Formats: sequence, C-alpha cells, structure tokens
Amino acid sequence: MATKMLARMRYALAAVPMAALSIAVPFANRVEPRILGLPFILAWIAIWVLVTPLCIWALGRIEHRW
Repeated sequence: MATKMLARMRYALAAVPMAALSIAVPFANRVEPRILGLPFILAWIAIWVLVTPLCIWALGRIEHRW
C-alpha cells in the first residue's frame, strides 16, 4: 500500500513541472497582472524554472538517493 502511494508521489512530482511548463502555458498566456514588473507569462515560466529543482530534490528524497 505504501509503495503504491510513493510511486504515485514520484509520478506526480515528475509530472507537475512538466505540465506547468508545457500544458499550462497557453492557459497562463496573458500580460496582466504583472508580477514584480514582469508580464504574467514570463513570471509563470520563471517561477516554475525555480520550483522544478525543488520537485526533483523532493523526488530524490522520496527515492532515498540523497
């Protein structure tokens, strides 16, 4: 039971950044609101570029690689 839950967490942690940077970009494609002076789409991409290593790190922690 716990291994199935861990497997689902691994897939989710790997899929979320990929989906946010590829599938969700057309839905976030707008200029307003501006975040720190950046258009929303640029801020969206920058945030996910920064969050992706955290997801990969969490994935490594779940798999006990670090």
